[in-house]
Amino acid sequence: MSDTTITPEKAKAYWKKTSTLMWTVFAIWFFSSLFIHLFAPSLNTIKILGFPLGFYMAAQGSLIIFVVTLFWFARKQNAIDEEFGVAED
Repeated sequence: MSDTTITPEKAKAYWKKTSTLMWTVFAIWFFSSLFIHLFAPSLNTIKILGFPLGFYMAAQGSLIIFVVTLFWFARKQNAIDEEFGVAED
């Protein structure tokens, strides 16, 4: 394990990027877990493979969005860590 020191200015910039990413992921989570489900009844008029769209989004769509968001978040956070020299080996 290497001893990585980071200046206060660099730490502030690192936290700003990490915080922005965190709030972006939170917004995606909020939209896909709550907002979409509020409109499920109105989405049920659209059918996909015989299932109402509201049912599909509640049962499958949100889960797919969560998994894709997790992988996207990990990739972006690793890029931020590498940019600031604090990435794990």
